[in-house]
Amino acid sequence: MSELVLTDHPGLDALEREVSAGILAAGDEAALEAVRIAALGKKGSVSELLKSLGGMSPDERKTMGPAINGLRDRVQGLLAVRKEALKSAALEARLATERVDVSLPVREPRAEIGRVHPITQVTEELTAIFADMGFSVAEGPDIETDFYNFTALNFPAGHPAREMHDTFFLPPNAEGERKVLRTHTSPVQVRTMMSKTPPIRVICPGRTYRCDSDQTHTPMFHQVEGLVIDKGSHMGH
Repeated sequence: MSELVLTDHPGLDALEREVSAGILAAGDEAALEAVRIAALGKKGSVSELLKSLGGMSPDERKTMGPAINGLRDRVQGLLAVRKEALKSAALEARLATERVDVSLPVREPRAEIGRVHPITQVTEELTAIFADMGFSVAEGPDIETDFYNFTALNFPAGHPAREMHDTFFLPPNAEGERKVLRTHTSPVQVRTMMSKTPPIRVICPGRTYRCDSDQTHTPMFHQVEGLVIDKGSHMGH
């Protein structure tokens, strides 16, 4: 809409029709803002009319003042209504383009989401290496009896490892037996030898627990032990 400069006060009805047409024709908020500036800006057509009131006689101001102010108010009202309409239309268009089709199939997760923990990765690599040499994997419980964790491994009754400052003891059961969090994976070797007959070739990976906690120790750590029982086997292998 071109700027309308009034010098001789043309009819207000014609100006109102022109401004109203520009407001209705505005297709977005930027175009509407241009119409507003052309009509109500510092040098807008309606603003120029308001400025001209100062040069009118009292009788002219009495007639033209209410008419021009009424025109300004109606233009402002039309601008506000059109602005809300454009906002609503823009929102509806956005919602239409961003609508989620719930009938679409679920996207498959990307293969690279998530990573194998370094400890798991090392354990799997070691297992694969020993598997190539004929070893199988043996596992046992994290909570062990005194027999498997100490006695069967020749720990004497007064050995320091049996003390609470080295080992996590569980509360005694109804029979008075106190189980422990295994301090090594060696109980798995004992269980394997008691349940299988030679030849035996296993590795025993797993979590172990001790009362150590400082910059170089944690209460829970991992071990991998190997056990070979066969004729002709020796440390030279």
